[in-house]
Amino acid sequence: MHVKKDYFHKKSHQYEKEASRTNNVKNIGEAILERLPFDKTQTHVMDFGSGTGLLTEQIAPFVRKITTVDISASMNQVLRSKQEKLACELAMLELDLVNTELEERFDGIVSSMTIHHVEDVQALFHKFHRLLNNKGMIALADLDKEDGSFHTEDTGVFHFGFDQSEFASLAHKAGFENVSIEIVNVVKKPYGEYPVFLLTAQKP
Repeated sequence: MHVKKDYFHKKSHQYEKEASRTNNVKNIGEAILERLPFDKTQTHVMDFGSGTGLLTEQIAPFVRKITTVDISASMNQVLRSKQEKLACELAMLELDLVNTELEERFDGIVSSMTIHHVEDVQALFHKFHRLLNNKGMIALADLDKEDGSFHTEDTGVFHFGFDQSEFASLAHKAGFENVSIEIVNVVKKPYGEYPVFLLTAQKP
């Protein structure tokens, strides 16, 4: 069995100490909560690329259950240490979603700054569509197209951000409706500013 490299092994326990990162996810989470109709008694959401659970923590008070999906054992370890404090039921999956079939279906799928780590994004959109209940929604945040300077180290990056219209087109091609995309934050680093967009869409 081929085991993928855990690019975040050394970073996981320092991951939340970078203010620009935590502020970015905070703004993403607030934008998602404004746009998706969660129900605390019923909604089951997947957090794709959940990492240490920054987005999960924000969404938890508003949903019944979150299933997190992340391939990094070290990031999952940090999230697991928070489990008792989360304001919803939590299930954790450590797997490569693109190459794994799940029986579970979800009311929503959220993701923060993960999809540029996925090689075949069109296949991922099709997978998201299959995993959603009818009328289920996606809310996916990622980098606007950039010059490759956002990442200063190798963390398994396949895309230097995305062109918004092309990203929206991937959602349409996978069968999503009501596709909307807009900038919800700008990450400021010493060497540049990097807009972050949020795409929302619905399965018919």
